Amino acid sequence: MEFLGYLRPNGKVGVRNHVLVLPSVVCSSTTTAQIAAKVEGAVSLPNQTGCAQVGNDVEQTMRTLAGFGRNPNVAAVLVVGLGCESVNAYELAELIKETGKPVEVLVIQEVGGTIKTVEKGIEIVKRFKEYADQVPRKMVGLDELVIGVECGGSDTTSGIASNPAAGVASDLIVEAGGTTFLSETPELIGAEHILAKRAISPEVGEKLIQTVATFEEKLSKEGIDFRGAQPSPGNIAGGLTTIEEKSLGAIYKSGMAPILDVLAYGEEPKEKGHYFMDSPGFDVESNTGMIASGAQILLFTTGRGTPVGSPIAPVIKIIGNPKMASIMADNIDVDASLIVQGLKTVQEVGKDIFNEIVEVANGKLTKAEELGHFEFAINRVGPSF
Repeated sequence: MEFLGYLRPNGKVGVRNHVLVLPSVVCSSTTTAQIAAKVEGAVSLPNQTGCAQVGNDVEQTMRTLAGFGRNPNVAAVLVVGLGCESVNAYELAELIKETGKPVEVLVIQEVGGTIKTVEKGIEIVKRFKEYADQVPRKMVGLDELVIGVECGGSDTTSGIASNPAAGVASDLIVEAGGTTFLSETPELIGAEHILAKRAISPEVGEKLIQTVATFEEKLSKEGIDFRGAQPSPGNIAGGLTTIEEKSLGAIYKSGMAPILDVLAYGEEPKEKGHYFMDSPGFDVESNTGMIASGAQILLFTTGRGTPVGSPIAPVIKIIGNPKMASIMADNIDVDASLIVQGLKTVQEVGKDIFNEIVEVANGKLTKAEELGHFEFAINRVGPSF
């Protein structure tokens, strides 16, 4: 099978063709939103970070913002900075320029304020839009796809229907030569040893185990008993009783493919295959990390009906709960509750999800895109100063 994608200068292929107006800091987020609003086809990010950060925290923010600019769903990028922030706009632009796509920078304190920056920004983005409209599309194999797999608002049907079906779809993408990510470190707790058995080497397996241990150790130092704080109230209302039970259902999203490595948040993989990405369990932050790692499309399973989207990547919503499938029909792309009702098998719904991925890669809009959902949040690993 193939899909009609947007070919980028570095050889990667996008399923969307956005012009991104990228704020390097929260102080330029309003300005970028004003610029993007004036040019059809342009998008901006509601970035709430970029200043008063140090060490690993600012490095992760820089990597994540650069990853959004580098994502193949983006044709061209205007970086807008304030001029005194921790994330340097010019350095951010250089990381994105490595892909070969057009990138320019405006710094508000250098241009002379918001109004002038918006005026100049509109000129640049209009020019970028003309460029994007000329980007060639070509038929390419499914090995060019990078898919992130996420769950949010889980319930008992997640572990028996939507998550296993998403795992089948993930395996089909990997079998086709593509790449998939599993994420959410806290949702491995109690099941990490099972997932580690699928690592391609003892070293990768130990890395996975240690990633979960490090997360728990950090919470322990802060006096937090995570196993007593999870599942969330919504999970409990949905019938989940322990974090281990939640994790055992969550890891089904990983399918059965070998795990090549454990990636840092927003880290790009070096080869094609299946990966685990170290991320929080908070849906929006986890989604953001996988897109920064290069995911063009996300699979998002939900038992309760979570309407989260993304500014630059289609998010395919999958639900296993028959009642919520009806209530949240406006937000759902694939109804996996047919498994619970005995009308379809896990394998059949997994194939349906796979086919939905191909249709979305060819341009079909997801419900989140139609509704204008563009949630974005970068995971923080340090305090603000």
